[in-house]
Parts: sequence; structure tokens; C-alpha cells
Amino acid sequence: MCAVAQIIQILLTAIWWIIIIQAVLSWLVAFNVINIHSDFVRQVLYALDRMTAPLYRPIRRIMPDLGALDLSPLVVLLILSIIDQVFMPRLFASVCLA
Repeated sequence: MCAVAQIIQILLTAIWWIIIIQAVLSWLVAFNVINIHSDFVRQVLYALDRMTAPLYRPIRRIMPDLGALDLSPLVVLLILSIIDQVFMPRLFASVCLA
């Protein structure tokens, strides 16, 4: 069971970095630093969007529309941080130390 807790920890970290990378890339696209006409860049942005859309969708339903400002990645990062700081130590303590 300890391996399952470690896998969950790795997945939380991977999701965290995927959201951060997507946010930075979206800023670079918004400020015309990255050319979105490149096939590679477009595929990376599309892949990141496909990975994060299921996480953002429930939050976007609840939060009010703020126009161009999308706070759903921030909310997801906050939820991931709470899970990592509050629930994961308890999971490790109950599963790995028992």
C-alpha cells in the first residue's frame, strides 16, 4: 500500500508541473514570444490543454466568468497543495508506518 501512496504523490507532483508549464506557455503565447504557427508548439499546447481541461471544467462551472482572466489553474493548484500538505502525510503515516 505504501507504493500506492508514493504513486499518488508522484501524480500530484506531475499534475502540478503540467499546470505550471501550461500557464507559462500560455503567457508566452499571449505576449507573442512563442510562435503558435509551429506544429510542435501547437501540439504541445493542445496536449497540455487536453490533460488539464478535465481538472478545470468543474471549477469553471462554479466560478464566475472573469473574461480573459482564468483563475481555475490557481484554484486547482491550491487544491493540489492542500491535498499534498494535509492529506498525503496522513496517508503516508497510516499506510507506510502501520
